[in-house]
Amino acid sequence: MADSDAAQVLRRILEGPLTRPALQRWRRRRFFSAMGFAGYFGVFEDFAQARGWLPTSLEFDHAALAAEYVDIRTKKVFAYDYPVMWWLDRAFRDGATKVLDIGGSVGVHYYAYRRYLEMPHDLSWRVVEVPAIASIGREMAGQAGAGALSFSDTAALEQMLDGNDIWISAGALHYLENAHPADLLAEGENRPRHILLNKLPLYDGEDYVTTQNIGDGCFSPMYVYNRQRFINDIETQGYVLRDEWQVHERAIYLPGFPERCVPVFSGLYFRKLDGASHSGDAS
Repeated sequence: MADSDAAQVLRRILEGPLTRPALQRWRRRRFFSAMGFAGYFGVFEDFAQARGWLPTSLEFDHAALAAEYVDIRTKKVFAYDYPVMWWLDRAFRDGATKVLDIGGSVGVHYYAYRRYLEMPHDLSWRVVEVPAIASIGREMAGQAGAGALSFSDTAALEQMLDGNDIWISAGALHYLENAHPADLLAEGENRPRHILLNKLPLYDGEDYVTTQNIGDGCFSPMYVYNRQRFINDIETQGYVLRDEWQVHERAIYLPGFPERCVPVFSGLYFRKLDGASHSGDAS
């Protein structure tokens, strides 16, 4: 018997009715420990149910979580960044100057991408983040003389939606409650021409909420979306999907729920249809 076949047999035995309850208890203990960092656990109906199960924590509103972004991600681009950079460059060349970066940490995309892209001289790059991270971002921008960068708290997201040429969000939207892009688009009047979404948990099953150990004793609920419904909902608002790519560096293994696993995350680029009305109809 091949090693892979033996592993599958062992997995089926461990996930069987006799051993699964004990295995799930062990997995849950591990999830809540430091060893569970970046791991996922559970299937929930909504954020409220997930938060009721999780221990109380600051979620992402914790200054310690900014360290990796300050030290590494402001200075480096990864393989999954290149499609975003390619479309962002085209948008800039097309005249875009106003960027809304939802969940953009301390301005990581601005700092990392400007090493490779020619930014517009009149660029406005607005980051929406949780208060603790936004505060660090403001301080960094002041020290770096990054006048194009500004920061607002996530509580003000709805007030920031209008008047942007580009929406960008990478690995963030699914952690925000009531922030599905289609719903945000429905609220805005002057909507963006370009939407760049990266590191999204999309798969072929039904939408659900799970939880993640995000480090430093913090945990967060997050959405996992049905791929086709997610895309259709945005296109209904008057957009067309121009590009999509796989993010192999991200995946969800959900103990006890193999049918809910996400083998690879996704990136999407949407462009607004010419003449699209607020309701999403294209003329």
